Amino acid sequence: MSHAISDELLKRFDIPGPRYTSYPTADRFVEAFTESDYIQALEQRRAGSLALPLSLYVHIPFCESVCYYCACNKVITKHHERAAEYLRYLSREVELQVQHFGKGHAVSQLHLGGGTPTFLSDAELEDLLTMIRRNFTLVPGGEYSIEVDPRTVTDQRLQTLARLGFNRLSFGVQDFDPAVQKAVHRVQPAEQVFALVETARKIGFESVNVDLIYGLPLQTPESFARTLAQVNQLRPDRIALYAYAHLPARFKPQRRIVAAELPSAGDKLSMLSASLDAMSDAGYVYVGMDHFALPTDALAVAKRQGRLHRNFQGYSTQPDCDLIALGVSAIGRIGATYSQNAKTIEEYYDALDQGRLPIVRGLALTRDDLLRRSVIMSLMCQGQLQFESINLGHLIDCKSYFARELEVLAGYAEHGLVRIDDSGVEVTPSGWYLVRAIAMVFDKNLQVDQDRARFSKII
Repeated sequence: MSHAISDELLKRFDIPGPRYTSYPTADRFVEAFTESDYIQALEQRRAGSLALPLSLYVHIPFCESVCYYCACNKVITKHHERAAEYLRYLSREVELQVQHFGKGHAVSQLHLGGGTPTFLSDAELEDLLTMIRRNFTLVPGGEYSIEVDPRTVTDQRLQTLARLGFNRLSFGVQDFDPAVQKAVHRVQPAEQVFALVETARKIGFESVNVDLIYGLPLQTPESFARTLAQVNQLRPDRIALYAYAHLPARFKPQRRIVAAELPSAGDKLSMLSASLDAMSDAGYVYVGMDHFALPTDALAVAKRQGRLHRNFQGYSTQPDCDLIALGVSAIGRIGATYSQNAKTIEEYYDALDQGRLPIVRGLALTRDDLLRRSVIMSLMCQGQLQFESINLGHLIDCKSYFARELEVLAGYAEHGLVRIDDSGVEVTPSGWYLVRAIAMVFDKNLQVDQDRARFSKII
């Protein structure tokens, strides 16, 4: 038993469910939401909220080789010249965006994801940041992060990233065990990662994150314990610990994984339980939804102070703000709308060649959507639901509106996951580890659609 939460509770609530980087979730987007709807949202923003900062997400889809566990939107190629063409189209997309809401808007959060953003050369990264700064204003004190494949960077490259203005790095590690790395086609010696993290600290990056995955082929509780011990030595500022979801019917690269080599459900649960113990013993704060941070990290501080937020980029210290999404398959949020770009390079390029933004689907949120989004994000970020705050913000009677949901939560309270009183709902320390299941209670779409097979399991 983990001293954080019992194995029995972890097993009981090991159910499929969304990660809630948005509500409603992206699987609810519709093609009836078009470019014109998105443009209308941009123009409404221009008219009413010029002073509020933006968040930017840029998707770089290219990877030199495929990682078999990957479920990201990516293009596997060794032809680096393809990046130059892609950057030209990104520039066109930005030009179309700013036509509708103007240049120079403040940006407090920028994230380059993929794929492998460090597939780009130093010169290409510089061109990209120059283009962004030509159209937006990156404000001091913002979060400027990039996902890094350790196999694609050197000490000199980290210096370049710092010079370009990035202050946060996220290293994709997954597992340090050589046999596991070979089984998922991602071989990277631990020594290489340790050296890069040491360099990043010397350079002065504000935060270094390491991604880990449990449930990969050939992993055992013993082998993953060794990886956890190495991570404890590495001591990154943040750790993201994800459960591997084996969905080969949906994600073609996963068909190369030998299913017989995957750990059993019991071993997977043991890995999670041991991880929770190890990170707690090492002094990490559980931020929520698979994320841990050292007490001094900005994310842990934001959680203590009730300033934590969540968007398509995950947890953030930045105030809740609109998100401009750039690149193939990227998902954005403007006001009460969500939108997603074309999922293939060909469709993305074709739309821009025609002078159109590459929006292919999205959603305009209803009053009920906005209400439930507030509740779910409050639970996911602050670990509480205050009835009075929701009543005043949405002009409802929370107890009556959510009578069915509160009845369900009463069962969760019996398991010690939440506390409920006349003022609201509070997530307990144990409940934080299952906050995803608690938030699901308020998901109206899951209430009417019990087919959750599209989602990965919580554990």
